[in-house]
Amino acid sequence: MTGDTFFDAHQRATIAAAMARMIPTDDAPGAAEAGTIDFLERYLSGPGYVYASPDGSGFEALTGRRLAAWTRRLELIRERYVAGVRALDAAARKRGADFVSLDADARDDVLRELERPEGRSQEADLARSRVTLYGAPVETALQQTNAELDLGFIPLLALHTRQGFYADPVYGGNRDHIGWQVIGFPGPASLAEVHQGRYTTIDYFAENPVHPGTED
Repeated sequence: MTGDTFFDAHQRATIAAAMARMIPTDDAPGAAEAGTIDFLERYLSGPGYVYASPDGSGFEALTGRRLAAWTRRLELIRERYVAGVRALDAAARKRGADFVSLDADARDDVLRELERPEGRSQEADLARSRVTLYGAPVETALQQTNAELDLGFIPLLALHTRQGFYADPVYGGNRDHIGWQVIGFPGPASLAEVHQGRYTTIDYFAENPVHPGTED
């Protein structure tokens, strides 16, 4: 592995194809256009891309126990993805080809098939991944490893696909702010603008952004 990559060519193509079915391209751009696979590649490449610096200059260099913890966490997630690619191909070959060679409908069938074995627990995983992404976690979206490590392959892939679509572009996805454009969110110019208090998202979360008692 060199640079900010982890997957080999076949693994990358397989995961990118699966992501493209989770946020497909239709009348609006999807995962492919937003570069969600690049987000995931960067994330899995090592602990050097976990915490973006508040000033927007790059990423924090982890040391000591935090570095050891993140290194182990990423190892576990990598293992889940490698096994996931094998599972996608194994299910796809029942239909005559590797996952990347199937048409869109057949890819959807494979993804549904891999959801079924865990039954109701799989649904709970998907629900937990949504709460983790859209709720109010202690850590930022990319650092939500407590729930992340508990997820099976399909819910994990769904979580990372959404993160790669909507997270700040500094993390490698949301290319050209495509994810934000799809939902009509202009976003900050940089993370520094957020951390310095020069940008707020309150207008996107409250019908009345004026706090009660502060009106003139």
